[in-house]
Amino acid sequence: MGVLPVAMTCGPQRRLQREACYTACMHLLIDGHNLIGQLPGISLSDPDDEAKLVQLLRSYAVRKRARQVVVVFDHGVYGHPQSLNGYGVVCHFALSPHDADSQLIRRMKALPRPREWAIVTSDRAVARAAQDCKVRVIDARTFAVELATSSIRTKPAPAPDQKRDIQQSEADIAEWMRLFGEDPDAP
Repeated sequence: MGVLPVAMTCGPQRRLQREACYTACMHLLIDGHNLIGQLPGISLSDPDDEAKLVQLLRSYAVRKRARQVVVVFDHGVYGHPQSLNGYGVVCHFALSPHDADSQLIRRMKALPRPREWAIVTSDRAVARAAQDCKVRVIDARTFAVELATSSIRTKPAPAPDQKRDIQQSEADIAEWMRLFGEDPDAP
């Protein structure tokens, strides 16, 4: 029960299938900035990096149904103006002088049923503490691939305000006009 290596002899696709199976029945505790560093399209220098990650995690949590997702970020400020909680995701910002790693370790030690949880991190100290607490460890890079591929599979529907260009034939228009009692030849 440790951090799964990035490359395994059975190939990355097999590893992703196995990780998806594990995470399908587990609650997740996530090292937020650690995961952001592994995701394409989100930069740690982006002021909205946390909100972008939470948006991905919300979609993930909704698809997985009834999974608890708790994400912890570094560098919280007192009275953080934006609540990112919702849709199955709970966010915490580690307040100075603490960091996310110490908060994650504290949370793992307090879990009543640690075998029902997995932690997403690549931090060795956090992974070692998770093993001591009997919490499953999922490498952040592995989970980032799962998160990215699952969001690609479920592209959102076009926004309702976007007009779709649908071409109707003259025969179709005449048929609709007839069905609705309109005379297509009337002025």
